[in-house]
Amino acid sequence: MKKTIGLFAHVDAGKTTLAEQLLYITQTIRHKGRVDHKDTFLDTHEIEKQRGITVFADQAIFSYNGSTYYLIDTPGHVDFSPEMERAIQVMDYAIIIVSAVEGIEGHTETVWRLLKQHKVPTFFFINKTDRVGADLHGVIAEIQTQLTHDVCDITHSLTENEMSEELIEFIAERNEDLLDRYMEDGYDAELWLESMKNLLKNNQIYPYSHGSALHGNGIESFLEKINLLTITDYNQSGAFSGTVYKIRYDDKGTRITFIKVLSGTLKVRDEVAYDSGENNLNEKVTQIRLYNGDKFQTVTQVSAGDLFAVTGLSSAAIGDCLGAFKNKINYEMISALKSKVTHDPTINVKEVLKFFNILNAEDPALNVTWIEQSQEIHIHVMGTIQLEVLKHVVKERFNLNVSFDEPEILYKETIASEVMGYGHFEPLGHYAEVHLKQVPAPRNSGLSFENVCHTDHLTIGTQNTIQSHLFEREHHGILTGSPLTDLKITLITGRAHNKHTSGGDFREAAFRALRQGLEKAENILLEPFYHFKIKVDLDHMGKVLTDIQQAYGNFDPPITEGRHVFLTGKVPVATFMNYSPEFASLTQGKGSLNLMVGGYYPCHNQKEVIEKLKYNKDADPEYTSSSIFCSKGQGYSVPWDEAEASMHCL
Repeated sequence: MKKTIGLFAHVDAGKTTLAEQLLYITQTIRHKGRVDHKDTFLDTHEIEKQRGITVFADQAIFSYNGSTYYLIDTPGHVDFSPEMERAIQVMDYAIIIVSAVEGIEGHTETVWRLLKQHKVPTFFFINKTDRVGADLHGVIAEIQTQLTHDVCDITHSLTENEMSEELIEFIAERNEDLLDRYMEDGYDAELWLESMKNLLKNNQIYPYSHGSALHGNGIESFLEKINLLTITDYNQSGAFSGTVYKIRYDDKGTRITFIKVLSGTLKVRDEVAYDSGENNLNEKVTQIRLYNGDKFQTVTQVSAGDLFAVTGLSSAAIGDCLGAFKNKINYEMISALKSKVTHDPTINVKEVLKFFNILNAEDPALNVTWIEQSQEIHIHVMGTIQLEVLKHVVKERFNLNVSFDEPEILYKETIASEVMGYGHFEPLGHYAEVHLKQVPAPRNSGLSFENVCHTDHLTIGTQNTIQSHLFEREHHGILTGSPLTDLKITLITGRAHNKHTSGGDFREAAFRALRQGLEKAENILLEPFYHFKIKVDLDHMGKVLTDIQQAYGNFDPPITEGRHVFLTGKVPVATFMNYSPEFASLTQGKGSLNLMVGGYYPCHNQKEVIEKLKYNKDADPEYTSSSIFCSKGQGYSVPWDEAEASMHCL
């Protein structure tokens, strides 16, 4: 049986140390490394050794009691959350490590929410129970109140043939049929164990164990319980299908595509079909690699359940589906900040861009953007630690010294009221007209499209062409030039010419219609907000609530538990992104602050931002709101506020 298990934790909870113990127990490694000794099996990158944190989600392979395990050690720092989320997609089970001293910390809740969203069955391991200040019962209570009530202790209460009365009662509460059989026939070890496996698989229970990863206390017992309770059922005989979860480039510049097989088998020289976004491709696999840490072995074949890497796929991107699997994977973790890349001016900027495009393939959340007008490279980032790591990576891999401007907020725009937008494009020899209704959509819903155009006005093919053009790129708002979002666009009607309509005419007309509608609408600037969850002593509640209000945030009614209070709500990233040091000082490091970008909402200082960014909507080279009409064999421009009266379909 093949099983993929991921390790998750807040920084310093002991995640990488637990990985070392599991690999040592299963004789995968001969020596247990330590983070502070910079010799762990999975933190092999120089930046990871220097900082003592996991940055890249790397994997190891071990065997235990007849099963093959793929173990993925994920980053624990919030700046590398996108890397962590991409790894989640291929996991059968997860282990969340929680320190018995520090308890539930900020990133732990982010991890939990993502695992719940992606429905990954999860274990907890409460680590560092041998440390001074450890509070096992307190941490369990935190898990029950902050994460889930459905946790059960398996440390000493479960073997293949026996369960404790407490565990039996716990399972019975969640399976009434099993309880009835228990009352009639007594305890059947095989039946109860099977029920527990299914409850875990269906995310109805979350077993936990405890011990010390550093000293190995309770680790082998925990591994036995994991092996006992985890099950997978991959289709080995079906058609090949898989999903891409990681891209890397080796020292020679070879593109390496990491894949999980979901069904069937794949052999060297087989062709793999996938949609690259522009074309449907069929490419031949030239090599198959099984990675174990930073080493790999080549194999001739892999099958369902395997995690592996291939060479030969030129364009497959993270999240792409291969073969028979067609569901494109979307990721939730988004950046709220952007930064400009600064480099030695003697180096050709296009050469620098080439390097950053390689990094973008490995981490699509960077969203590397080339600004043609200013000849600048911009990237999206999660925080300043990520920029420091990127600087090191670029130097190490490309021998290039770069720096980054101070991160700036990523804004978006939308509209507040329904409008009609009209676009006409008719220079000599061309003809297209498009009418678009634009309606505000629910917050954080993005852009959507509806088509109510009659085929008497435009053919189905032309209607589809207009839709394709509208979604071929991000569109700029007119306040700051920021991306347009939360908008429903409806194609109402349009007109073509049998002789003169060609190529990109409807692209021109659709973009002009969209822009003309924005000119008439009430536009709103949106900024990213954090969803926060804060735990502080009651003595500090007043100061923290004042800080939130002064940062233009809002909060839900506080929840008090003993001497602690829990605060939730949302607050602008711009006003709260540097609050962590102040919070740590206020609480003397004893409080808990969890911040996660939770969507876009109206900007608290719209006027100020518009003045600062100085976007000129009439000088955007990619957009115009005017229309082009033709008279006496010559095209002429009509401004947006006069164009509607000249439309041919009205």
